[in-house]
Formats: sequence, C-alpha cells, structure tokens
Amino acid sequence: MRKLMLVVLSLAVFCSVAMAQSKIDTKWHCPKATTEHKLDVGDAPDHSYWIGQGACEATASEGPFKEKSGAWTEFRDVWKASFNFHGYYTVNMDNGDKVHYTYEGSASTDMAKPVSNKWKIVGGTGKYKGIKGSGTCSGKVTADESNDLRCTGTYSMGTETMDKMSKKFESGSSKQEISKGVVV
Repeated sequence: MRKLMLVVLSLAVFCSVAMAQSKIDTKWHCPKATTEHKLDVGDAPDHSYWIGQGACEATASEGPFKEKSGAWTEFRDVWKASFNFHGYYTVNMDNGDKVHYTYEGSASTDMAKPVSNKWKIVGGTGKYKGIKGSGTCSGKVTADESNDLRCTGTYSMGTETMDKMSKKFESGSSKQEISKGVVV
C-alpha cells in the first residue's frame, strides 16, 4: 500500500511540474502581406472581405521559449472604419520545431491607432508536441503597412504524456507495474 501511495504522490508531483505554466514574451516585425486579395461584399458601401498571407521575424524573444520566425494567414471582415479578423500563425522555433497559433481580434482601419489580438497555442511539433497556451499581442502599424508587435502570454507542456499514462493505467495494462512501484 505504501508503494502505491508513493507512486500516486510521485504522479501528482510530476503532473504539477508538467502542467506548470511558463511565460512567452516575443517582439515581432511583420512586413506588409506578401499575398492579399480584397473582395467587395456588395451589400453596403465600404464592406469587404480581405484575405492575406505574410511572414514575420522575431526581433527579441525572452526566456527559454525562443521563437525565430513565423508565417501567417488572416481573414478580415472590413466594415467602414473597422474590421474583425482571425488567423493562423505557424512559428519556427530556434531548434527547428514548430508551434501553431490561432488568433482573433478587431481593429480600426486608421493606422494611427494601436492594434491588438488574443491568441491561443493549438499544437506543435517535436519537443513542442502537446503544447497549449494563450495570451495577447499589441503594437502598431506603420505607413508602409508593416507592423511591430509585442506578444506575451503563458504556455504549458506535458498533457500528452499525462494522457498516455492515464490511458495505460485505466486500461489495466500496467496495474502489475504500478503495484511494484514502477511506472512504464
């Protein structure tokens, strides 16, 4: 019984460490979209849809989460002086792995006003497989339609590892190993 309690306690500590949140703080420079299309909706003046793609370079990336560059695809619903947008952003990390984001927000068509969005990390590759996170970006758009953003938030890793261990335990395939105080 003591061995089982030790295993359960060890798993609880492991879960806490694996699910701990770490900070993201990256500054990005994103030139004007490399591909873009605008379609007038036709229901009212100054109502259009816009879709575009582009790339960004990290100008600073704080802490152990080292983002290097990224590629985005974005959709906008433009209505007179404002627009709603949502998109996907794939980041190349300094080790070559990728992290996938979704983002959304609303903004003014007046480039003098600041821009912001909310984002979520929805997955990754390599050592970032199973990553989750969320945060915000804020910044400004320049006259040449490039933008400079600072993105901050938190991420956690390890949920896939814990899911695999839970499934193994629930299936009964490792009850014998757990009773011996060993988790495989």
